[in-house]
Amino acid sequence: MNGIGRFFAFVITLLAAVGASSAGEPRSESPGVDSTASIDLNSSPPGTTIWQDGVGQGFRSSVHTISVEAGAAVGFAAFGSRQAHDLALVSLSYGHMLGEVVGEDHWFRGNFEWRAEFFTGAQFAPSSEWLVGLTPHLRYNFATGTRWIPFLDGGAGVTATGIGPPDLSNTFEFNLQAGAGVHRFWRDDVSLTLEARYMHMSCAGLSQPNLGLNSVIGMVGLTWFF
Repeated sequence: MNGIGRFFAFVITLLAAVGASSAGEPRSESPGVDSTASIDLNSSPPGTTIWQDGVGQGFRSSVHTISVEAGAAVGFAAFGSRQAHDLALVSLSYGHMLGEVVGEDHWFRGNFEWRAEFFTGAQFAPSSEWLVGLTPHLRYNFATGTRWIPFLDGGAGVTATGIGPPDLSNTFEFNLQAGAGVHRFWRDDVSLTLEARYMHMSCAGLSQPNLGLNSVIGMVGLTWFF
């Protein structure tokens, strides 16, 4: 055997001896550490979950939301308006919880949430017109202890639109909205969001005509919580 062969044989013999020595020694453990304990790779690190006390038990006060939704509005002639205005809408909204869970130990326990919604779309009956709006909302999310989180919502904002007489007057209008819906969480931080709203649009008498636009809106979309 040449010199290189003898060197590799020595290295292999040395490694085998070290391995056998390590296998025969008792394994040292840190005091107070259970060597049989396993790590739950599916658990969220402390402080990263959106929930205050577990899934469905209300949101932490630091939680933000972003929602993307689309839907349609069925108009009806009521409260002075003369026409039914049918609309197609899309919206983008940002929200933030306004504190910890309120109403502890009551059926109505949950979180208040402030939201800002930007929406746009078009009227497709009785004529084709455009609209765009910005509406601050106040939402109340119920803590149910499940992945179904119902909510109540209301807001008042401003709208620009090409819809005119006989029910509306000029481009600038106010909008009032009230509704209810539900989040269905399919991941701990993402939900399918369904909601129905009533929306009224008018200019509060700043110009004439001011009969108003009334509609019931159905929306569906996704909400991210972070």
